[in-house]
Amino acid sequence: MKIAIIGANGQLGSELVRVFGEEVMPLTHNDLDVTDNDSLDILMDLKPDVVVNTAAYVRVDDAEAEVEEALRVNAIGALNLARFCNEVGALDIYISTDYVFDGAKGGAYLEEDVPNPINVYGLSKYVGEVFTRNYSRDYYIIRLASLYGNVGARGKGGNFVEFMIQKAEKDEEIRVVDDVFMSPTYARDVAVMLKRFLALKPESGVYHMVNGGYCNWYEFTRTIFDILGWEVEVKAIKSDTVERLARRPPFSALSNRKLEGLGLKMRDWRGALRDYLIISSRQDNHAKENKRKRG
Repeated sequence: MKIAIIGANGQLGSELVRVFGEEVMPLTHNDLDVTDNDSLDILMDLKPDVVVNTAAYVRVDDAEAEVEEALRVNAIGALNLARFCNEVGALDIYISTDYVFDGAKGGAYLEEDVPNPINVYGLSKYVGEVFTRNYSRDYYIIRLASLYGNVGARGKGGNFVEFMIQKAEKDEEIRVVDDVFMSPTYARDVAVMLKRFLALKPESGVYHMVNGGYCNWYEFTRTIFDILGWEVEVKAIKSDTVERLARRPPFSALSNRKLEGLGLKMRDWRGALRDYLIISSRQDNHAKENKRKRG
């Protein structure tokens, strides 16, 4: 099975390339621009069996001012790929987000819950979902949430975990909201699960693929430093004290009910975060730095 990974050097794309190995045909933005139909000709030459679209406009606040660009990448790009996949008979996999929901449910969202995005980014991804569903004959829409990985999201310049660690290393004040809940998800776990998922060949549709459980951003941050064994003060604040252009859903945790119905289970977010931090080898580095300062 030949799998084309679009956005192969990104946070999720890089993990997919590593996990799928020899099956992969990695494509970066320099190789293919999903908004340019002419650049899709490379796919005609490669003739993939599966196309995984991880390319996305992900700057949530910037999207409020750059509406057309967000829609062009996240929605029109999805439409272009859906049409291509139909033409060559490829499976179309569109990567979406928990931000398609408004967060008003007060509990983890199921795949069948009706989306109602409250910011431009979420709307652009939801339109991409609609195009994928209505134009692709064979497709999966995979919703992720609060993704972090060994390669930071290119559009964001890193990931939340690294940002918090950098602030701690600089002894900067750390203030994090405690009234916004989500499902933090490790990109490597998604890549491993997607490979298992494709091996089962379930029916087309929407599937959530996040690490188990949920937490607020304050708890997530506190857990980062607890795992590292760092004594770092984290101040809990309310979301209405943070000035942002885009609204965030207050509770956008996702349930993997359909995935689990296939006999597939994602591990808890704490275990995934622990593995990420161990791979990053930060415990020893920080201990050495503290020892140097004390000396």
